[in-house]
Amino acid sequence: MPKDQIGYKSREELITELQLRLGDGMVDVELDREHYDVAVDKAIAIYRQLSAGSVEESIIFFQTQKDVTEYTLPDEVQEVRRLYRRGIGTNSGGGTNFDPFDVAFNNMYMLQAGQIGGLAVFDAFAQYKETIGRIFGSEYNFIWNRNTKQLKILRNIRHEEDIAVGVYNFVPESILLTDVYASNWLGSYALAQSKYMLGEARSKYASGLPGAGGAIQLNGETLKGEAQNEMQMLKDGIHNMEEGNIPLNFVIG
Repeated sequence: MPKDQIGYKSREELITELQLRLGDGMVDVELDREHYDVAVDKAIAIYRQLSAGSVEESIIFFQTQKDVTEYTLPDEVQEVRRLYRRGIGTNSGGGTNFDPFDVAFNNMYMLQAGQIGGLAVFDAFAQYKETIGRIFGSEYNFIWNRNTKQLKILRNIRHEEDIAVGVYNFVPESILLTDVYASNWLGSYALAQSKYMLGEARSKYASGLPGAGGAIQLNGETLKGEAQNEMQMLKDGIHNMEEGNIPLNFVIG
């Protein structure tokens, strides 16, 4: 990675760096492209398991179908928070228009506060929308299965309707590799994983390889020990918020 560059442009760039850091080109490194892919995949999987920086909050949209209550969401979706409806009051496609993202109408009270009531009117209107939503069903109740990615709406759907789904989804790999916080962690963990695989292979020849001057001892166990220590330190770094995704505001004691 060049000094003036943060992150990696692609997986290929990361793998090239791993090869160079292991000394490939100066010595023969017994790892193939598939081994480097495994190391990168493992690093991303561990990062997504441990770090809050691997997920993001977003909104996705889809259209309900008549008499269909189960829907399959993309694999990237991990948690479903809320299901917002745009039309409420009936279940036949009509009803009161209720757009939870209609910022323009809400902000009218802020932009023209001196003319039509200001914050008091805005607060009254916000409470009105909340009450109407509870009475007439501005949101759907649902059951979410994150393993099968199946979303089941707990209501008989009688018409097509566009709904907004508040979700937490995985940050794509291409974004993680360029992230100012995640990229360095991923590169370090993938390097440690590569070392471990290399050490595992070399440790198969514990007695050494035959050579002209006698048995040649390999550093398999040393590589494995270094790799395990490095991986544990990187995991501890996430728990201690050293990798930067959860800001440490203050410490007491």
